[in-house]
Amino acid sequence: MRVIVTRPVAQAAEWVGALLARGLDAVALPLIGIEAVDDPAPLAAAWQALPRCRLAMFVSVNAAQHFFAHRSAGQVWPASVQAASPGPGTTQALVALGVPADAIVEPAADAAQFDSEALWLRLQMQDWREAEVLVVRGEGGREWLVDRLADAGARVTLVVSYRRVAPRLNAGEQAVLRAALAAPDAHLWFFSSSEAIGNLASMVAPTHEWNRALALATHPRIAARARQLGIARVLESRPALNEVIACIQSIRP
Repeated sequence: MRVIVTRPVAQAAEWVGALLARGLDAVALPLIGIEAVDDPAPLAAAWQALPRCRLAMFVSVNAAQHFFAHRSAGQVWPASVQAASPGPGTTQALVALGVPADAIVEPAADAAQFDSEALWLRLQMQDWREAEVLVVRGEGGREWLVDRLADAGARVTLVVSYRRVAPRLNAGEQAVLRAALAAPDAHLWFFSSSEAIGNLASMVAPTHEWNRALALATHPRIAARARQLGIARVLESRPALNEVIACIQSIRP
């Protein structure tokens, strides 16, 4: 069974490499395009204001990478600022970008999900009254954690570091899509975003029947969206490599 990794290009390549290294057949089919924002001025301003913040929260790997792309030469992470991450992928990206590991707040390793709700369980133990908080994200997105911080008294500033767009598939990726649609029993869709599922639906004829397809989703909300598409069998796993591999191996013949 071939695993179709639907993350954006950079993260898809990492996952494909990791799955191949563990003996699984995997291929990238990025279903979300990532682009830089048109106006970098707000990002430069956010970097200047960062030392005044108690916390900077990054919603994803892409949010972190695009934010740090606008760091001035020689600028380092302020020692007094915490960085918040919703999961291990974003944490690893922050560490690689120079954020000290002991400055990062993330969900517990045994959290049921890696998401805003699990992150808030860690953050809510602090006093956020009058604290300056920066939230770095893409265009749009959930407001749940922003609302929790504001309710706790924080002064929250949002900055958009990237935007998500519909993917533009190259010839090889189009061939992967055709093969997956033609032979659903031989493919496993690996979804880490509800938006990716929506983009997939827009690429395929509305009459396409998804009832023979198989999917693995990294969050209950994503699993629900896959079922809404019509995929009858949807497995769920946290987005940790070993757990994803165990889930995939559990369905291999």
